[in-house]
Order: sequence, then C-alpha cells, then structure tokens
Amino acid sequence: MTFLRFLAALGLALCAVSARAESLKIGTVPGAYSDAAHVAAREAKAQGLDVQVIEFSDWTTPNVALDAGDVDVNFFQHRPFMENAAKQKGYQFAIVGLGILQNIGLYSLKHKSFAEIPTGGTVAIANDPVNQGRALLLLQKAGLITLKDGVGFLGTLDDITANPKTLRFTEVEGPQLVRITRDVDLAQGYPHFIVASGSFDPTSGLIYSGIEDKLFAVSFVTKASRKDDPAIAKFVKLFQNSDAVKQQIRKSFADSDKLYLLAWQN
Repeated sequence: MTFLRFLAALGLALCAVSARAESLKIGTVPGAYSDAAHVAAREAKAQGLDVQVIEFSDWTTPNVALDAGDVDVNFFQHRPFMENAAKQKGYQFAIVGLGILQNIGLYSLKHKSFAEIPTGGTVAIANDPVNQGRALLLLQKAGLITLKDGVGFLGTLDDITANPKTLRFTEVEGPQLVRITRDVDLAQGYPHFIVASGSFDPTSGLIYSGIEDKLFAVSFVTKASRKDDPAIAKFVKLFQNSDAVKQQIRKSFADSDKLYLLAWQN
C-alpha cells in the first residue's frame, strides 16, 4: 500500500510539472499586439496550452518582468530595441518568432503636406534611442532634415546636420505620441496606438516606413536560456498560423495594408 501511495504521489507530481510546462505568461502592451495575443491565447487553450496575457503601459517594464521571470515571453519590441535594452541592462534575451511589422508614419492634423510645415514648426518624436532614429530617417526621407552619414536608425537629434525650417523637437515616450499630435505641426505616429485611441485617421500619414524596415518587426522575445522551450514554440507557431489572429491584426490596423505587414510571411 505504501508503494502504491508513492506511485500515486509521483504521478500527481509529474502531472503538476506537466501542467506548469504547458502554461505561459505573455507580457505585451495595449493595442494590436495585446489584442492579437489574446486571440491566440484563446485558441491555445483548446490545444492544452494555458496562456495568460499581461499588459504593461510602458516600454520598459515588459523587459524587466521577463528578466525577473514574471513573464515567460514578451511581445512588444523589435530586435534593435531589444539589443539596445540588453546593452544597457545586461539582459540575455533571444527572439523566438517574428510578429508584426508596423509601418510608422509622420502625421499632421494641421497641415496637408510637408511643404506646409512652417519655419520653426514643432515636431514630436519618440524619446527612446532606436525609435527616435526611425523618426529622424523618415524626416530625412521627407526632405525636412539631413543626418550625418551612416548614423542609420541609431541617429539622435545631435546627428542632425541640416534643419532648413529650424524645426523644434519635442521628445515623448512612444505610446504617448498620439496624445499630443494635435498640439504640434508634425508627429511620429504608431498606427495601432492611433486606432486604439480613435483620435484621428491612422491612414492619414504624410509618409510611412515599409518593408525596408523589416528589422523593426515586433517579435516574440524570451530569455536566451528558454529559446528552445517547446511550449513557447507551440504558442508562436499557433499565433503565426491562426486565421483568427490574422483577422484581429488586420482589424487592429484599420483594415489597411499600408499600416502593417505580417513579418513572418514577408
């Protein structure tokens, strides 16, 4: 009887370990990424994978939570952002699957063209190193500024070599840019935040990034030590192959092909 009890206890312990192995916590941010993750989580449950989606309101905490083990995966950042955070904080992270490439834009609710932007006009851009660099590249593409040769997406305001209109810059945390777009002449914009806010038309950008920015696809990130975790791989595969997820992503980007790409398909 004692041996049978031992076997029963062992069986329960193995079941508990198995259950834990098939549970995941996904850290993300409100909007398109969170909405898509919730849809995938519902489908995962039908396949025996219990996924909890945890939303964060900023772009710092999801990596702190991942490093601390409070979440198993996060889904909010692209490779350059991840590598910059790792350089600053010493994180040991790895990308385990591509997600959504959001085509960032430059928006104006006061002017219909770049030519109308006045001398001394105000421009709002992201305050983090990588996303600020992306905005500056778009401003250069629009002919409003010139950057030092070779700075690429790591450019900062200090790398501007020509500013013919003497534009004045305001640096804002990315998710908050949508809130001040009406107060400036031009603003960097993230379509999914604009859709979520309902503030203005996300397809009204004067210029957008595109497939050339594939490096900036928001991806699934985990600790490097867990990059081969089968439960994580199962969730990523489900996400990428789910028609319901693809439909939700399209809805989150206002049903507009110019606002996003499915990075794993391009």
